[in-house]
Amino acid sequence: MNLHDWIDELCDVLDVETEVDEGLVLDLARSAAHDVTKVAAPITTYLLGFAAGAQAANPQQIEELAGRAQALADGWDRPPDRREVDTFDDVVPDDSGVDHSTDRYEDA
Repeated sequence: MNLHDWIDELCDVLDVETEVDEGLVLDLARSAAHDVTKVAAPITTYLLGFAAGAQAANPQQIEELAGRAQALADGWDRPPDRREVDTFDDVVPDDSGVDHSTDRYEDA
């Protein structure tokens, strides 16, 4: 299954009829993650979709909304020494020599 198939199936499940410009959404998510913080990516794309729906935006208007969000992300002022939460160097034990084939895991 590829991204386009996923989008089609997700639209069916969510009962929405729409066309998605994957490149536009992914570019915006990438900018938000890089220029703001990684966790800004899903929130930014969600809010773009929310704004587009609330305004009954056509594809050109969605591009304009995305452009405004992109400009905000591009100009976001992050402290240069700030590290992302998930970039800290956690020590992970090497258990590559351990046989986990009989391990049992419970669903949480």
